[in-house]
Amino acid sequence: MTSSITDTDRRKFLAVGAGALALAGMTRPLAAAELTSEEEGNLILVNEFCAAWSQRDLDKIMTFFTDNSAYRMTETTDLADGISAVSARIQTFINNVERFDVLDAFARGPMVINERVDYFADFAIKTWHGVGVFFIQKGKIIDWYDYTIRMEPA
Repeated sequence: MTSSITDTDRRKFLAVGAGALALAGMTRPLAAAELTSEEEGNLILVNEFCAAWSQRDLDKIMTFFTDNSAYRMTETTDLADGISAVSARIQTFINNVERFDVLDAFARGPMVINERVDYFADFAIKTWHGVGVFFIQKGKIIDWYDYTIRMEPA
């Protein structure tokens, strides 16, 4: 059985049709789900936590964590498990932190994910660009894991 539509016609249709569909999809506004009050609170908590780093106050920073918290500095570092281990890990670099700039953040349930650039002085790296994943429990950070996008050496 022969077809009156050639392979070239099909390819042309797919190329033009797919492009038109993509364009049509781009004209519709993207809307995220509205945040619950819990998610709003979690987002505020993590943003305040990131802002607190510029003060280099370990005691203040540790108030954001639960007693059974955990922290992984990057995807290649060991987990600091428990409040004492988290505090000890943070102590190793807190005095070198200039600031954390949050570029984007969103919350879903007990999770907050942010994209940040962290700035350092007198440290092995000048900037760290990555994604932080925070799990919040009862208004405190129980887990904080960072994942690297890019680092700029000092």
